[in-house]
Amino acid sequence: MERSPAVVSISWGSMRVDGLPDGKDYMLYPGGGRPWDWTVSGTRHSPGIQPADVEELLAHGATVVVLSRGMDLKLEVDPRTLALLAERGVPVHVVQTEEAVRVYNELAETEAVGGLFHSTC
Repeated sequence: MERSPAVVSISWGSMRVDGLPDGKDYMLYPGGGRPWDWTVSGTRHSPGIQPADVEELLAHGATVVVLSRGMDLKLEVDPRTLALLAERGVPVHVVQTEEAVRVYNELAETEAVGGLFHSTC
C-alpha cells in the first residue's frame, strides 16, 4: 500500500505537506497529492465539497476519507458527496481543519486515506 503524505504543519492560509510544495488547500491521497483548486469541481463554501472532489481521492485508492470544514467551519459538504461515500461504503470523517489534520495523519499510519484540506475560514 502506498502511504498518504503526512501533513507536517497547518496554520491560517498555509499548509506544509511532506514531499509537496507549501500551499493553502490540498487534496491528498495514497502516494501523493496536489493543491486543491476548488474551481475544477465548482466547490464553494456552500453547498460545499462536491462529489467530483472525493471521486478523485477514490480514484487514487483512498479507502477512508477525511473532509475538513475549514478553520472556522465555514466550508460545507454537499449532501450528494456524503451520499456517494455512503453508497460506496467509504468511511468519512467531516471535521474542523486542525482536527482533520490530526485524524488524517493518524489514519495515514495504517490506512489508504484521502483528504481534502481547507486552511482558511
